[in-house]
Amino acid sequence: MITILIIISILILVYLAFTNFYPSFGGDITKEQKVVFQKSQQFNDGKFRNTNPVPKDLSFSETMRLAYTFFTTKVPNGRPKKDLEIHKIDSVEVANYKGNSRLIWYGHSAFLLQIEEKNILLDPMFGKVAAPHSLMGGNRFNSQLPLEIEKLPEIDAIIFSHDHYDHLDYESVLKLKDKTNHFYVPLGLGVHLKAWGVPSNKITEMDWWQETQFETLKLVCTPAQHFSGRKLNNGQSTLWSSWVIQSKNENIYFSGDSGYANHFTEIGKKYGPFDIALMECGQYNEKWADIHMMPEETAQAGIDLKASKIMPIHWAGFKLALHEWTDPINRVKAEAENLNLKVITPKIGEEILVKDSVSAYTDWWKKL
Repeated sequence: MITILIIISILILVYLAFTNFYPSFGGDITKEQKVVFQKSQQFNDGKFRNTNPVPKDLSFSETMRLAYTFFTTKVPNGRPKKDLEIHKIDSVEVANYKGNSRLIWYGHSAFLLQIEEKNILLDPMFGKVAAPHSLMGGNRFNSQLPLEIEKLPEIDAIIFSHDHYDHLDYESVLKLKDKTNHFYVPLGLGVHLKAWGVPSNKITEMDWWQETQFETLKLVCTPAQHFSGRKLNNGQSTLWSSWVIQSKNENIYFSGDSGYANHFTEIGKKYGPFDIALMECGQYNEKWADIHMMPEETAQAGIDLKASKIMPIHWAGFKLALHEWTDPINRVKAEAENLNLKVITPKIGEEILVKDSVSAYTDWWKKL
């Protein structure tokens, strides 16, 4: 018993030292910030909450059992058999682009949005591993990026949906912060950016349903049903969200991560219809369906939002669940056909025109 207690004590000390001194964990919310957050309807009893009473708070033993299941369960076809081929884009062409509004997918949930001669990044997680350290997770499915960070032009704005490692990446922020003019984030998430050297005057934190004007664009921080946290003791300390991006002629929805709930209908009524909805579809399981949609729900959410077309995201990037890597795209396409909803499936790096209604995309994953 004494030996076990000593081992547990050592592990706790190692964890505390790791999380307190290793920079990728980010910052911690202060007592003063919590006082400010009390003005938010989403903040209660020291934490941010979903409108619905989810997710269930897991005990330490439940968390360990879930982690054990994830790391020990073998999933046939859980990863592509080879590195995903990507479409490379030219840095000069990107820097000089003045055409119709377009998106470039980086895999998972990361995008470059070029709209009204502005360069905007959405959840730019460009790192190799979705974890605080390279030894703590599997490599992303595409080792190359459409255009490396160093070759990107000046970034007008970055939008983050929440602080999980597969969306907010320390190394990516370090490389982007000096070439980015502004960051738009949900309440509290700025604490991580500040810890990594981003000046406060370059960060705008927003609550659900808040709107702001970014030059010629309207940005709206909209609800999602998810959670947050970068270590065991700071869960729900920062808010999570989806986003609406509106120009004079385009209307874009970015889901972030979310379980299925009625907020999609509310957003559709208030800000729809959308030219394109970038919709989470991947890393799901029945055990955590309240915070990650099943593919059939992703398709229905597209209908709720009044989207002209949806693009499934949050897949083809990392193995973060126990389904086959192609299961999300196959299932969402099947359900979308039943609902008469258009789904687009570009390759990583392929141009996506926001207003385009005619381009056809191949089922490229079926060849892998």
